[in-house]
Amino acid sequence: MTYTNIVQEKAFQFSLNLIPVCIRLSNEKKEFVLSKQLLKSSTSIGANLEEAIGGFSKKDFHYKISISYKEARETRYWLKLLVASDLINMEDGNLLLDELEEILKILGRTIITLNQNNSA
Repeated sequence: MTYTNIVQEKAFQFSLNLIPVCIRLSNEKKEFVLSKQLLKSSTSIGANLEEAIGGFSKKDFHYKISISYKEARETRYWLKLLVASDLINMEDGNLLLDELEEILKILGRTIITLNQNNSA
């Protein structure tokens, strides 16, 4: 039986969807700073999820999930900035932001649950 972690899959797919966007920003728009920030924060979401899943303790798991959430929020900032500055068209940007909002909601609910379990 294969276990499926939905947020892990969504974060991985989100990163895959963002890689060509970042490449286009660098190659076509000659934009290197913001696209690099976007690539780093977006791929860090899934990387920190992987670390959380492999965590050695509940505290470690909670910490890495929290970092993943923060990276997702940072990614949202960079995406919004790139859309607002017309470096990413609004339609593509909104699709990516919708994907990201799903990830943020799942991570946010996970953190709330972890906090409730720790206070009980």
